[in-house]
Amino acid sequence: MYQLMITIEEYLLQIIASLVAIALLLIAKFVTRKLIKKYAQLLHKPELRAMQMKQVTNIMLYLLFFFIIAAIWGLEAHNLLIGLSSIFAVIGVAMFAQWSILSNITAGIIMFFSAPYSIGDHIRIIDKDLPIEATIEKIETFYTHIRTLEDELIVLPNNLFLQKIISVKDV
Repeated sequence: MYQLMITIEEYLLQIIASLVAIALLLIAKFVTRKLIKKYAQLLHKPELRAMQMKQVTNIMLYLLFFFIIAAIWGLEAHNLLIGLSSIFAVIGVAMFAQWSILSNITAGIIMFFSAPYSIGDHIRIIDKDLPIEATIEKIETFYTHIRTLEDELIVLPNNLFLQKIISVKDV
């Protein structure tokens, strides 16, 4: 019991700092959840899109929390960078053929906050090779689903959808 007390006393500052970091994480999650919900309601975004943005921001908050906890417990930046570079090397090799995943996630975030179109809008994709007129049915983290006038469902990656010239038609 005495040894436990000495150990706790020795790491008391790190324990308190870790508890503060956990409290700040919970507060940050609560605040970002509320902000995204308000923003989604203000711009009439579907609940599913708001949930996706909450998940993405949660991942970013957890990564930040990990770095803060590592710093609190004295993990040297050099050692942390070596470990992270090894992890990212493995992930990089695994995702080399699928590099567009990150661009699709980024495009999905951009579309959530600043796209001039939303679900239910009738759009025209201006493309010299294959112009498309359709209605937006669903916008997800990776893909946007549109339905053509011929009732054909087209699923476009968000990064491609964001790169195209899109005309929003008045209905």
